[in-house]
Amino acid sequence: MKVLVVGGAGYIGSHMVKMLLEDGHTVITFDNLSSGFRDAVLGGEFVNADLDDLAALDDVFSTYQPDAVMHFASFIQVGESVKHPDKYYLNNFSNTLNLLNTMVKHEVKYFIFSSTAAVFGEPEYVPIDEAHAKTPLNPYGRSKWMVEQVLADYDRAYGLKSVCLRYFNAAGADPSGLLGERHEPETHLIPLVLQAISGRKQNISVFGRDYDTPDGTCIRDYIHIVDLCSAHLLSLNKVMETDVSMQFNLGNGAGFSVQDVISAAKRITGQNLTVIEGPRREGDPARLVADATLAKQLLGWKPVYADIDTIISHAWQWERKVSHDSK
Repeated sequence: MKVLVVGGAGYIGSHMVKMLLEDGHTVITFDNLSSGFRDAVLGGEFVNADLDDLAALDDVFSTYQPDAVMHFASFIQVGESVKHPDKYYLNNFSNTLNLLNTMVKHEVKYFIFSSTAAVFGEPEYVPIDEAHAKTPLNPYGRSKWMVEQVLADYDRAYGLKSVCLRYFNAAGADPSGLLGERHEPETHLIPLVLQAISGRKQNISVFGRDYDTPDGTCIRDYIHIVDLCSAHLLSLNKVMETDVSMQFNLGNGAGFSVQDVISAAKRITGQNLTVIEGPRREGDPARLVADATLAKQLLGWKPVYADIDTIISHAWQWERKVSHDSK
């Protein structure tokens, strides 16, 4: 089928494009390159445009007539969303409305939305299942939850079928070494730890060691980028097969602590790093873990790279390549 991947030059989007191409689909990437990289798009058609450009959106649907759309073009930094909510509501919400309205106009009815577990807010229980209350704590989480609610309305009104996938931490890199995580600035723990080991950063900060967890550091749910993309592809197949909108939580089901990540990185690389001890950050829950039971049952999804050592091994392979190229 023909799939339009919005945000396909970014971290998750570029891995998704690669997987779709390998699965035999025709892929059109739509990206403004504000945070993505043209060289990360490994094939298919490429359109350099923004979701606020209605003419460009109309043109890409008229020209390529996609069967389905996958959406990865959201801003993702929680702290930035608090300081600049306008930026997040404009891009994550308003621009997504532009995309959905163009889909309705061109009668494209299948939409895969890369959402976030931030829609749940402070966890009332863990692991977090789909029934958990949606009380997002920041503009980032609210912008995604607003889109999820719009999707339910568009299903009822226009028959637009969607799958929303919620997860905490995408991690790792393509096992082939062709793609990996590139953010400017980088805010995710695993690449920051590996950059401290490779020498691209001087140190890594640990924010709090007094949480109610086995080692006192926060526990987070890391999902390998390839497993994440496989869930998106399975979701596309499922929604086209059933014509039913769905929502799924994705994760490894256990979670790894900050110290687990640091220890694994030292073990995998055989190298040390400087750790700076800092105070807790406001709003950091002790444990965030998703319950992916429903995705496993209904999609037949099964993470292939669930252990932290494999996730970090693939990320380290990419970091070595990037750090070597930057010298």
